[in-house]
Amino acid sequence: GVNNVPVVYHHGQGDSVCVCVCVCVCVCVCKGDFLALDLGGSNFRILRVKVTRDKKQPVQMESQVYETPDDIIHGSSTRLFDHVADCLGDFMEKQNIKDKNLPVGFTFSFPCAQTKLNEVRAVLVTWTKKFKVSGVEGMDVVKLLNKAIKKRGDYEADIMAVVNDTTGTMMTCGFDDQRCEVGIIIGTGTNACYMEELRHMDLVEGDEGRMCINTEWGAFGDDGSLEDIRTEFDREIDRGSLNPGKQLFEKMASGMYMGELVRLILVKMAKESLLFEGRITPELLTKGTIETKHVSAIEKSKEGLKKCMEILTRLGVEPSDEDCLAVQHVCTIVSFRSANLVAATLGGILLRLKENRGGMRLRTTVGIDGSLYKMHPQYARRLHKTVRRLVPETDVRFLLSESGSAKGAAMVTAVAYRLSDQARQIQQTLAEFRLTKAQLLEVKKRMRTEIERGLKKESNEEATVKMLPTFVRSTPDGTENGDFLALDLGGTNFRVLLVKIRSGKRRTVEMHNKIYAIPIEVMQGTGEELFDHIVFCISDFLDYMGMKSARLPLGFTFSFPCHQTSLDAGRLVNWTKGFKATDCEGEDVVELLREGIKRKEEFELDVVAIVNDTVGTMMTCAYEEPTCEVGLIAGTGSNACYMEEMKNIESVEGNEGRMCVNMEWGAFGDNGCLDDIRTQYDRAVDENSLNEGKQRYEKMCSGMYLGEIVRNILIDLTRRGFLFRGQISETLKTRGIFETKFLSQIESDRLALLQVRAILQGLGLDSTCDDSIIVKEVCGSVSRRAAQICGAGMAAVVDKIRENRGLDHLDITVGVDGTLYKLHPHFSRIFHQTVKDLAPKCDVNFLLSEDGSGKGAALITAVGCRQREQEAQQH
Repeated sequence: GVNNVPVVYHHGQGDSVCVCVCVCVCVCVCKGDFLALDLGGSNFRILRVKVTRDKKQPVQMESQVYETPDDIIHGSSTRLFDHVADCLGDFMEKQNIKDKNLPVGFTFSFPCAQTKLNEVRAVLVTWTKKFKVSGVEGMDVVKLLNKAIKKRGDYEADIMAVVNDTTGTMMTCGFDDQRCEVGIIIGTGTNACYMEELRHMDLVEGDEGRMCINTEWGAFGDDGSLEDIRTEFDREIDRGSLNPGKQLFEKMASGMYMGELVRLILVKMAKESLLFEGRITPELLTKGTIETKHVSAIEKSKEGLKKCMEILTRLGVEPSDEDCLAVQHVCTIVSFRSANLVAATLGGILLRLKENRGGMRLRTTVGIDGSLYKMHPQYARRLHKTVRRLVPETDVRFLLSESGSAKGAAMVTAVAYRLSDQARQIQQTLAEFRLTKAQLLEVKKRMRTEIERGLKKESNEEATVKMLPTFVRSTPDGTENGDFLALDLGGTNFRVLLVKIRSGKRRTVEMHNKIYAIPIEVMQGTGEELFDHIVFCISDFLDYMGMKSARLPLGFTFSFPCHQTSLDAGRLVNWTKGFKATDCEGEDVVELLREGIKRKEEFELDVVAIVNDTVGTMMTCAYEEPTCEVGLIAGTGSNACYMEEMKNIESVEGNEGRMCVNMEWGAFGDNGCLDDIRTQYDRAVDENSLNEGKQRYEKMCSGMYLGEIVRNILIDLTRRGFLFRGQISETLKTRGIFETKFLSQIESDRLALLQVRAILQGLGLDSTCDDSIIVKEVCGSVSRRAAQICGAGMAAVVDKIRENRGLDHLDITVGVDGTLYKLHPHFSRIFHQTVKDLAPKCDVNFLLSEDGSGKGAALITAVGCRQREQEAQQH
């Protein structure tokens, strides 16, 4: 079937401005009631086209022709489009359909540029033929027509497609003959379109299938390439035209100029006394007195000479029989040249189609319309004969378009209507992910409520946002010094680091690290197996660094919710992010590590601090920027921490100073407070996760789950027939195929649709470029919402800090880490903008963390060692 809405791409200057019209040649019948407007020829036509499933008469049409007077086609844009809107109103009234909002197809037979797929927009490049309406070139004709319809206000019309008459003709003929892949107009103007292989079109993304090219061949020769065959009469016609230097081929071949060419030749012959005994009358010298219809009449085999005598007599030149014979001969030369020129250019298109097929013998159909082709007695025969002589290796069938281009326009409109309905349904699906500012402010307000509940002793037990104290009471002051070991556990990899911190004038941090994989059977085995694996990795690293004998202070980055009672003691609240090791939840993680080291009996370590990755991120950035008092992770998971006033942390004694609180905000919404913005896809992801009902906020905004949301949407759209040809592949059923890196690649502005398609095909999804557009839009909607709700949470945090300190305006820095934030092309920008919009009294600076979980853990360990020494001295 037709695979897209008519689309035109204009590509700058050229003698023949090829534009691409996104339609396939074979038409699928979409039943319905449609209107078609046809503007561009000698008359303006409106048709009502009913497409039914009746095999005998699948298409029923009623039409009416309206005049387009010269004062309108040479007047202003307002007058022209008011006239079109008035005629449409009159037609709808006569058809008694003013109360119906029918889809409209607009055949607009002038070069137009469209720059986007699925957008009904046509910007007029230039007027041709006898049209010269001011204020339209460079404007969107759909917008101008809609404006005129709106101004009337007594009916509605939904313009679904703008089609060039050549395309309409090809589509009309394609309805009757599926081989039709060329459309030609030979009437007032002349033009052609044909089906080109998408792989040859640099202007359009995609390489599979074919697309209709509107050649706009009337402009052939505008670059001087036809100068050797243009005559003095062609040049004179051009000089006196509305558009000198433009549409030179059209001026040699189309019906609009043929009568005038004959008149100019007759004037010259009369001046040289070769005709009419040298008589030249005012009528003969008047432009437009010989029309193309006169040329057609003169060339008729039987009554042609009689007609010639009548026409010349009206011009007052008193012709003889010999004069009539000579004039008939002039008409034949002019019209035959036109047929030969059109045959030659059509021959070029047919050779192109033949080349595209690898040089095989071509069988094709050419759909033709236009008054010159239809009315002239000899034109069609001459054209066919010349084409067959020029391209003997092709079998060409010429098919006259019975209903002009309008039926084709209605066909395209029918398809456009179906696609528009499909696009509307896709947009409806994605609308759930588009949150308004009011909704985001509500998310911010609810986050603030949950923060307060988490800080208060009596409500902490039920609170979803746990606000866990970390016992980190200050950020680094620059005096930190020494060698520290850091462990980093929180994703599918585990890291061991040696961090050498040097204070003084030239502060330096030197790091050595090694990455170890954690097999899934260890992640989901017993706690003892997990910690034995961790200790084995530490042992290997110490061997690697040659430091087994040193008793180093250690900081343990443990990126899971922990209830800390001191800097070096923390009970695991619950596993997240795919970890499921038994006998760990409720246990002190530091003790589990110490026991593992004891079992190994190979080395000793001083575990100084258990660190959440958000806190590590904050500390790393605070080492560079002292105003950093907030940490954010936006990666596999999502979490934040910040420096809270001690007096507000009711679970820890003491009211002086501040302490860093690990919010564990991933669980925000676990009490149902976000249910009004959760979609069916969020619920599906939650139901299929390892921790159903937990970490609901994280499941809406972290990298681990965004791909799953996308996959669930794609399954739904495929099930509804909008994607992947309605086929749900095994790949699409596979959980976890859309990793964050794929989402980041798909949404990259620098990536062409072909590359997006290559990514999808690499994932085993057989997608077209149209599919790629939809997938890209789905990814964009999901990641945009993620960035926005993450921004709403951060806005709640910075506003809380501002209010804690009684400030009208707060300047603060947030340290950020995480693959989603760092690698996604749009996440950080949308996140920043959301924070700015929702917390206007805070000036928030975002600083990218340099290895928060490694360097940060070492810094916390260093600060912890310093605090320990200070406490020892006090005692």
